[in-house]
Amino acid sequence: MSGPVLRVANCSGFYGDRLSAAREMVEGGPIDVLTGDWLAELTMLILAGNRLKGRPGYAPTFLRQLEDVLGTCLERGIKIVSNAGGLDPAGCADAVRELAARLGLSARVAHVAGDDLTGRDLDLVNADTGERLTATPLTANAYLGGRPIAAALSAGADVVVTGRVTDAALVTGPGIWRYGWGPDDLDALAGSVVAGHVIECGCQATGGNYAFFQDVPDLAHCGFPIAELHADGSSVITKHPGTGGLVSVGTVTAQLLYEIAGPRYAGPDVVARFDTISLSSDGPDRVRVSGVRGEPPPGTLKVAVNYLAGYRNTMTLVLTGLDLADKARVAEETIWARVPKDSFDQVDVTLTGHGLLRITVMDAERDKAGRAFSSAVVETGLAGYPGFYGLNPPGPASPYGVYWPVLVPASEVRPEVYLDGERIPLDDPGGPTARPLPEPVADPGPAPVDGPVDGPVHGPVHGPTVRMPLGRIAGARSGDKGGNANLGVWTTTPERHAWLAAHLTVERLKSLLPELAPYRVERHLLPNLNALNFVVHGLLGRGVAASTRMDAQAKALGEELRACPVDVPERLG
Repeated sequence: MSGPVLRVANCSGFYGDRLSAAREMVEGGPIDVLTGDWLAELTMLILAGNRLKGRPGYAPTFLRQLEDVLGTCLERGIKIVSNAGGLDPAGCADAVRELAARLGLSARVAHVAGDDLTGRDLDLVNADTGERLTATPLTANAYLGGRPIAAALSAGADVVVTGRVTDAALVTGPGIWRYGWGPDDLDALAGSVVAGHVIECGCQATGGNYAFFQDVPDLAHCGFPIAELHADGSSVITKHPGTGGLVSVGTVTAQLLYEIAGPRYAGPDVVARFDTISLSSDGPDRVRVSGVRGEPPPGTLKVAVNYLAGYRNTMTLVLTGLDLADKARVAEETIWARVPKDSFDQVDVTLTGHGLLRITVMDAERDKAGRAFSSAVVETGLAGYPGFYGLNPPGPASPYGVYWPVLVPASEVRPEVYLDGERIPLDDPGGPTARPLPEPVADPGPAPVDGPVDGPVHGPVHGPTVRMPLGRIAGARSGDKGGNANLGVWTTTPERHAWLAAHLTVERLKSLLPELAPYRVERHLLPNLNALNFVVHGLLGRGVAASTRMDAQAKALGEELRACPVDVPERLG
C-alpha cells in the first residue's frame, strides 16, 4: 500500500478507451488498485453480437492493456479490478491466466459471476415505462455490488475480473476489502460510490468533455483520474503529476451530474445521497469529496435485459443552397415513390439546421431495410432535388437491439466468486439497520413572475439583465440512461444557482429546446453542488442501440442548452 489512503486509479472509461492508459497509470506514480470500466449498456449488446459470431464475450482490449502492466503490478502489489469480463468473466479470467503464463508470471486470478440471469423466469416489466416484454431476451445481467470483489481480494486475488457490476463497485469493492466496511457503514459506502462515480468514466473527471474546455491545459494528453479513498469514505480526486487535463471543483461537479436521476443514487450496497456531497479544493488538481450520507440499499437489483428487435439502415443526404424545406420534401417524395414508407415497421426522418436529411428505416426483415431501401435512395440521384449528394453509399441493414431494464428481488441473485477456478464461499453480511435521513430539497416549481423570490433555493431574480448564452455562466453535461436522457446544469456560486433554479424551470427548458416538448421531464435540485438535473423520459426511444437520433446518447444536449440566449441579471454576469 502507498500510505494511509487507498489510491484507486482508473485506466478505462469505456470499451475503446486509450490503450496506453494502464501503463500511464502504473508508471506515472504510486497507486494501490488499477480499475477500468468497459461495460456501458450498449457494450453488453455489442459483446452479445460478438459471441453470436464466435468471438469472445469479454473485452479483449483489457488483455492488451494488461500485457503492458501485469508484471509491474505483481511486483508492486497493485491489485487489478476490471469489469471487462462482460458476458464471460470466467473466459476472461482464463485468458488472463494464459497471458500470465506466456509472460512467465504467476498471478492469482479471480472472477465474479452470478450476474447472468439469461434463461431465468424473470418478470420482464420495464422499470422505466411499465411495459411488459414479450420478446425473448438475448442477455439478462443483474448489477452486482462491491462485496464479491472485496471477497476475491481478501482471498488473495491479484486480478479480479467481473461481469455486470455497477460502475462504482470497482471502487467500493476495494474499499470494503481495505477498510472492512460492513452493511451498517452506510456513509463510508456512499462516499466510495460517489468516488467510483467520479472516476468511472476516465478523463471525464479530469477535463474531458468539460463545458469550459478552454480552461483545461494540454487536453490532448489528459491524465486519467485517481481516487484517494479514506476509511470514512471521503476521498480526494486527483491525477498523476505532469499529465494534461484538470481536476477542479468544476470538472468533478460535471462528472457527478453525468447519467444520474434524482438525489438518491441507488445501488446494491447503499443509496448514496448526492444532495449531501461536499466538494472543496485540496490544492492544484486535487478536489476533496466529503460529507456523503448513505441510506440502506433497495430490496431489488436492476437487470440489464437486451433483445434483438430487427434491422435498421440509415441514409444521409446533404441539402444545400436555397429552399431546403422544399428540397427535403422532394427527396422524401421521390424515395417513398420507389419504396413505400408505410412498408417499414418504423421510419424516422430528421432535417437538421445544417441541411442534413437523415432517413432511418427499421424493420423485422433484413432485406427490406437493407439494399431495397438504400438503393431506392440512390436511384433518385438524377431525378430529385438539385445538388443531390449523400454521405454514405448504399449498404445492407444492421441488426439492432433494445435495452430493457427490469427489477428483481435482490434475494434471488446469488453472486459467485472463483479464485483460480475454485469457488470461494461468500459470507452473508446481513442487511443494514434502517435509519431516516432528511428528505431531499423539494422542487418549489416555477417562480412567480410578478416579484422577487427568496428562500433557501430561490433568490431574487429581478433587476437589470443582460442577454447572453446560458453557457457563459453555467456548465452542463448530458448523457443516456436506457431510453432516458439526463441533463445536468451547474453554476459556480449559490447566488447564480438561486437564479438558475428560479429561471430554468421545466417549462423554460422546453421552450429553449423545443425538441423536448413532447417528453415528460423531471427536475431535481442539488443546491449543495449549485446544480440542477433534468431527466427527459423517452428521448432516446428504446435505448442507444435502437435510437434514431443523430445524437443517440444525448451527449450534445447540454451544449445545445448552453448555446441558448437567456436574460441574466447584470450582477451575476
